Amino acid sequence: MGEKAFDFKRAYKDLYMPKDEPELIEVPSMNFLMVDGNGDPNNNPEFRQATELLYGLSYAIKMSRKKGRQPEGYFEYVVPPLEGLWWIEEGAFSFEKRDNWKWTLMIRQPDFVDDELVQWAKAELEKKKPELAVHKARFETFYEGLCVQIMHTGPYATEPETMKKVEAFLLEHGLKDGLTSGGKHHEIYLSDPRKCQPESMKTVLRHPVKQV
Repeated sequence: MGEKAFDFKRAYKDLYMPKDEPELIEVPSMNFLMVDGNGDPNNNPEFRQATELLYGLSYAIKMSRKKGRQPEGYFEYVVPPLEGLWWIEEGAFSFEKRDNWKWTLMIRQPDFVDDELVQWAKAELEKKKPELAVHKARFETFYEGLCVQIMHTGPYATEPETMKKVEAFLLEHGLKDGLTSGGKHHEIYLSDPRKCQPESMKTVLRHPVKQV
């Protein structure tokens, strides 16, 4: 029996397995592969390609050990889930009006990953899938700090109902919505929509906040 692969979701349940009621959390710095884009994610080729690019690079990094490129500190792990940051340039963010959305898709990377390994993974993926614009991906440390998060169960379209709980929590606890000062709505996709019924899908909704 081989060693069990490290699973970020199980190891950090506070980050990936919140309850279905809002809770306050301090989110630490983490390293991510990121790709930026614009517009409604539905039927959006740019969004599809960003997803494929992030998974392609993440799996290249995960398989680096088998390619004779094992980095120092490497350990067996499960590739973490896809995440998304969502915002608009100006005005109030709306879940209904999507054409003006800006987004960053991202996948967390283990601490042993560095710029050199990412460049190697990009070169490997480019050989395998030259149609992917690997230059669009970047490797970056992201710090969120104080947030309110909640587990949303159901299709993406019903997220506004869950977010009403978050809005009530902010009022009750005297917290200011961070989206009004450059923060970004954050989602972590724990379910694969291709394999999961819409009513069973689980998505972590995370919102930056500030103490008033």
